[in-house]
Amino acid sequence: MPAKKTKILLLSDTHSYLDERILEFAKQADIVMHAGDMGSHESMDELEAASTQLVGVYGNIDDHIMRLRYPLHQKFTLNGMKFWMTHIGGYPPRYNPRIREDIQRDPPDVFICGHSHILKVVNDKKLQCLHMNPGAAGQHGFHKVRTMLRFEVVQAEPSVKGRIENLEVIELGNRGRLR
Repeated sequence: MPAKKTKILLLSDTHSYLDERILEFAKQADIVMHAGDMGSHESMDELEAASTQLVGVYGNIDDHIMRLRYPLHQKFTLNGMKFWMTHIGGYPPRYNPRIREDIQRDPPDVFICGHSHILKVVNDKKLQCLHMNPGAAGQHGFHKVRTMLRFEVVQAEPSVKGRIENLEVIELGNRGRLR
């Protein structure tokens, strides 16, 4: 039986901004994950149209309608790996107080958040959890370089937990100008 392989594009903090490069990367992914601070509904409509599947959570700048469209948390299993995505999550070992108890009681294999505009991928050895923040793909914020993450979730066989492979940082150029 061939391995299951799912291509993921992970982005956050677009703040209503999408350019053609983001949409091109979205078209290449099996699943696009947006970790909040989406901004406009029009930009999310564009991203959904370019995506095979979009999984998102709302962020602190998102309006009440966006909060009806996307939840605060997404918890799901993909290729044998447990994922948890939320916008404001903190970093190991200083997780945000609103999720700290839950993540310690039932840690996912992969924890995804946005909010900080800081690209960071770190292994939480205590929880045996991979923490991912893709930085910010939009123009608004203090970040200097716009970033996203791309990776694959690969499961060799159904009885074996999947693993993250081919993780790469996508730099979209400096904030405030297109490359």
